[in-house]
Amino acid sequence: MTIVLTPYWSNGVQKLRMAPQPPPKPAHGLTPPALDGSIHALRCLAQLRSKDKNIEKYIYLTQLKDADPDIFYKLCLENMAEFTPLIYTPTVGDACIQFSQNYRRPEGLFISYKDKGKIGSVLKNWPRINEARISVVTDGSRILGLGDLGVNGMPISIGKLSLYIAGAGIRPSSTVPICLDLGTNNEKFLEDPLYLGLRQKRVSEAEMTEFMDEFMHEMSVLFPKLLIQFEDFATEKAFLYLERFREKYPLFNDDIQGTGAVVLSGFLNAAKLSSAASGLLMTAHRILFFGAGSAGVGVAMQLMSFFTLQGLSVQEARERIWFVDSQGMVYTARGRLAEHKKYFARNDYNGEPMTDLLDILDYVKPTALLGLSTISGAFSTEVLQTMAALNPRPIVFPLSNPVRLSECSFEDAVVNTQGKVLFASGSPFPEIDFDGKMLYPGQGNNMYIFPGLGMGAILSRASSVTDSMVEASSLGLANSLTPEEHAMGLLYPQVERIREISVAIATSVIRAAQKAGVDRSPDLRSMSDADLATFVASKMWQPQV
Repeated sequence: MTIVLTPYWSNGVQKLRMAPQPPPKPAHGLTPPALDGSIHALRCLAQLRSKDKNIEKYIYLTQLKDADPDIFYKLCLENMAEFTPLIYTPTVGDACIQFSQNYRRPEGLFISYKDKGKIGSVLKNWPRINEARISVVTDGSRILGLGDLGVNGMPISIGKLSLYIAGAGIRPSSTVPICLDLGTNNEKFLEDPLYLGLRQKRVSEAEMTEFMDEFMHEMSVLFPKLLIQFEDFATEKAFLYLERFREKYPLFNDDIQGTGAVVLSGFLNAAKLSSAASGLLMTAHRILFFGAGSAGVGVAMQLMSFFTLQGLSVQEARERIWFVDSQGMVYTARGRLAEHKKYFARNDYNGEPMTDLLDILDYVKPTALLGLSTISGAFSTEVLQTMAALNPRPIVFPLSNPVRLSECSFEDAVVNTQGKVLFASGSPFPEIDFDGKMLYPGQGNNMYIFPGLGMGAILSRASSVTDSMVEASSLGLANSLTPEEHAMGLLYPQVERIREISVAIATSVIRAAQKAGVDRSPDLRSMSDADLATFVASKMWQPQV
């Protein structure tokens, strides 16, 4: 990789830093005479497909992205359904677990607790400060359903930003992957001689909050045009730092807000089909959540919009939602509850703790069952059959990642509901031929939402990411199905159309930012919707192959 020097200012003095640049095209004679970019893309695709393990494919794609980002993103855009599971879920889970073992070269920023008091000086080492527009930040404390992986969580930030680039055309040089190393409570990693992070237990909440205050302040100073996405923080910290910083800086938490938005979109489309089959009003849906972590509560907060959009009050919307955690149904009289569970705790039940999911189904009689528990097989044959007995077209969304932690498979859901299920998962499942009809699983993948949401926030130069902007991203996705996709019974559009979808979402998000008064790009306000969509599309980076 070619190294060049770029200027920056420090304490009023101009200095130079090394900045890696894409490798220049080799001079004549240094490549084979018949080397052609398009043909080479096919060669790379064949090399990828020759590997029989997904983690090996991930490693190959990582090296390809480093060596030739244009080829990498060209292939990604042309093969989204194939590439997405390789560069993000589910393969990224294995990439995180094996990060310290498979480490080859640095990518992104690592900021550790030892840097406290001098975080700004570490951030200044980033070679493309002036270009920075989007950063994904994780502390590695709750990676997917895999738990505390410490600094091994860096592939999450890298993978998410690859999807920003592929899904919304965010310029690669404007992305900043960051992993905050505040220790780990994972004994396996602390004892592993290859582990790349601090060998200490996680710091206390008070120490972490001081660290986060400094980190966010220094980020705002050095990267004044940056949008920040928090990713895979432990539940309590996820809520804590979203609320602490969301009004002060342009940021959002994808686990809480992005997951909620993508599920709301799929639920809007599923609820229409379910109500058409049952004759129930849209306001009559009853939603049961199995799993009460940050993702579950974040989704529930977003799904309240489903009911308020139908005309219910906020209180009426909250009454349509129930939660189940590791101790059973969540209700106020049960006793002490974690802070984030209190909002949805039921006040209309005062009996003995109800711990069996089948009993809870019989009591709640939900039209929709959503899983965010990371408990594989939690939606058993009996659970699925009960949902089918309660509803002519039951809504079942097992949303836990990766595949091996999903509450049920698509095949289980189809077979045990006689093909009537309205299904969306967090991880990919194959389509099924059932009774001579091809059925397609929905995948409530956040990548439908966050690229367009991020692009809209960046182009509008939003000072904060409002709830209305997140809701706009959800509605933009829900309304993006084509007539052909409706005819196929899809709840989500085909991922191959991701850039088209991202244009629609970004346009909706920009309008929401304007309406909320948080936009700082006044020139966009006078554009028609059609002109604004054209403007968004024109800002999307395209690989040059």
